[in-house]
Amino acid sequence: MKTRTYTVKGMHCASCAAIITKKLSKVEGIKEVNVNLATEKAKLEFDRNELTEEALNDVISKYGYTFTAEQTEKGGTELQRTGTSGTLLLKKEKQQELEKQLARVQFALPVALLVFILMMWDTGSMFFAFIPKLPISMELFNLVSMVIATYMVFRIGAPFLHGISMYVKSGAASMDTLIGIGTLTAYLYSAAVTLIPSVRELLHIPSYTYFDVTIVVIGFVVMGKYLEARSKMKTGEAIEKLIGLQAKSAFVIREGKEIEIPVEQVRTGDAVIIKPGGKIPVDGIITQGYSSLDESMVTGESIPVDKAVGAQVIGGTINNQGSFTFTASKVGSDTLLARIIRMVEDAQGSKAPIQNMADKIAGIFVPVVLILALATFIIWLTAGTFFLGFYVALPFAISSLIGILVIACPCALGLATPTAIIVGIGKGAEYGILIRNAESLEKLSSVDTVVFDKTGTLTMGTPRVSDIITLVHESSRTSLLQLAASVESRSEHPLAQAIVDAAKMEKLFLREISSFESLEGVGVSAVIDTISVRVRKPVEAEKTLLEVNRLQEEGKTVVIIEENGFCTGLIALSDTVKEDAKSAVDALRHKGVEVIMLTGDNHSAANFMARQVGIDEVISEVLPQEKANIIKELQAKGRKVAMAGDGINDAPALAQADVGIAMATGTDVAIESAGITLLKGDIRKVAQAITLSRATMRVIRQNLFWAFIYNIIGIPLAAGAFYPLWGIFLNPVFSGLAMAGSSVSVVSNSLRLKTKRL
Repeated sequence: MKTRTYTVKGMHCASCAAIITKKLSKVEGIKEVNVNLATEKAKLEFDRNELTEEALNDVISKYGYTFTAEQTEKGGTELQRTGTSGTLLLKKEKQQELEKQLARVQFALPVALLVFILMMWDTGSMFFAFIPKLPISMELFNLVSMVIATYMVFRIGAPFLHGISMYVKSGAASMDTLIGIGTLTAYLYSAAVTLIPSVRELLHIPSYTYFDVTIVVIGFVVMGKYLEARSKMKTGEAIEKLIGLQAKSAFVIREGKEIEIPVEQVRTGDAVIIKPGGKIPVDGIITQGYSSLDESMVTGESIPVDKAVGAQVIGGTINNQGSFTFTASKVGSDTLLARIIRMVEDAQGSKAPIQNMADKIAGIFVPVVLILALATFIIWLTAGTFFLGFYVALPFAISSLIGILVIACPCALGLATPTAIIVGIGKGAEYGILIRNAESLEKLSSVDTVVFDKTGTLTMGTPRVSDIITLVHESSRTSLLQLAASVESRSEHPLAQAIVDAAKMEKLFLREISSFESLEGVGVSAVIDTISVRVRKPVEAEKTLLEVNRLQEEGKTVVIIEENGFCTGLIALSDTVKEDAKSAVDALRHKGVEVIMLTGDNHSAANFMARQVGIDEVISEVLPQEKANIIKELQAKGRKVAMAGDGINDAPALAQADVGIAMATGTDVAIESAGITLLKGDIRKVAQAITLSRATMRVIRQNLFWAFIYNIIGIPLAAGAFYPLWGIFLNPVFSGLAMAGSSVSVVSNSLRLKTKRL
């Protein structure tokens, strides 16, 4: 079984993904097809020899789509370095396409807004005496509108015309199809009425035109398409950030000499030299030297890890101090960083794209409307001619045909979701909740489980002095901290800075030291006046001491303060819980949401923190790949999961979750992997985001109701269903009014979200 991922060009909506899936599923040799609209990728699983790119394109090119094997930007080698299948799309091409769409919006939207105002003005003047008539003649207005509408339909609206041709070829309808049929029909009818008045007079067709409807529908929908495309530009940035974590080169020993080579040339078994501040290029085992590494990329824990001979090092982590040599054990696609990249990529690709309700409805609505319009036309020409005569029935037949198609033109349907989403996203921004796309906002409304990372999410994310304990009566807490900070002020170890910062916060001055010495793998020592001071790690015998044991069970790091060879006290360092963490957890519980802590930290530290914030379920000592698997297990149980995290190690889980929530104070990779970002890392906003999403989805459902109520009432009227009984017939003039009325209802309802308190 083989798997291959392709970039897909030409997709515009959820129906496009459905068409590609449907057509490729019928191809012999393809076992599974997963098309992702958001990432514009198709993942194919073959049960025999891989089909060629040309063979796949032969199947889908006739429907307007193209497959290309994934590639990186010109001159780039990042994908070869990591061994990923490749998520970096050709950004230049996408940016150029986005610029073209923006140019269309910049022309279409102002024109559509102006015409919409004039249309409402003209319609209002028909019913209300206090509204004056338009200051221009209808003949001139029609001619100007026809010129604009011609450009809008055949230039700006070209994708919608393409939607008609795709419907004819594939039988799969989308919003593009419905918009294309409605606008083209309205345009052709209006052009015939305007350019051939003799035919209109002969057939007794009403003189009303629909150029304004055509312009407004295309203008508003093109704006929505642009906003959607702009959000999709961000889909590959998480992978790009992860790739940027990898070292570009490595110092290795070849033939007895130290040389610098590109990281992709490092081979298993190479002796790799790491210098202070350097980035680890590949995975391996230390063979010489000692150091302290920042492994927050993998564990998410802010406290650095001491490494000695025999310890494992991971590519992408950072060497804080010292230098060492290690033997490369995993390179290229086998490194942990490369596996994390693939996991984020797979999680993003496996997500079902947002199933736009309007696209689903259009799949049924389009053929129903077409059949109904054609059936109505035929009934009027047959039964109408029998009862009323041909010349009386013909105008009814034509008006019914045009009226049904125009009233079914989905302006309100196209606006129902984007207007609510735009207002909802804006409301979120006011509260410091940055929402990337409509999919994240929609999925968050159904979340029933929130999984929190510990470090940097529930906690501050940086080590601080938490306990200072004196062990002899002569020593005071203040003097102990002062001595330790004075010695640590010369140390390069990251924990040393936390001790120095604690002394500065208590406004203690640092004493003069001499004979400073760094004790590799043990600690540091110096002489202050006549006192020999050593700050070191506990030895095995000291780990059994009651205080040391208690602090370590709470997940704290303990250092011993020794004066002239005697242990006089100890200092504990740990991460601290965010001030609002408990209230954030309580708020989620109040909404009926279950809360889980998921962390790479040890059991003791995780449980200690969980008790402080009120979380009962804790999953600890978890590696990045295991985090994503745990999210999958929760989803397999039917849960809708939101994952909140801030570290690189959280990226796979953030991508796998139904909704990823990142802290703005966290890493760029976490932010790019998530659908929602919380400014200032304020986790109280998680509950607020859920409130906002639920309110937005409620408004969208209301909008869809208003979008369709006009059709439900108007289509039978336009078809003349009530004419035989009560003589009621919906003139095509009112079809445009109904369309405008539904649009106003939808927009007005969406604006109510601005008043929502979170």
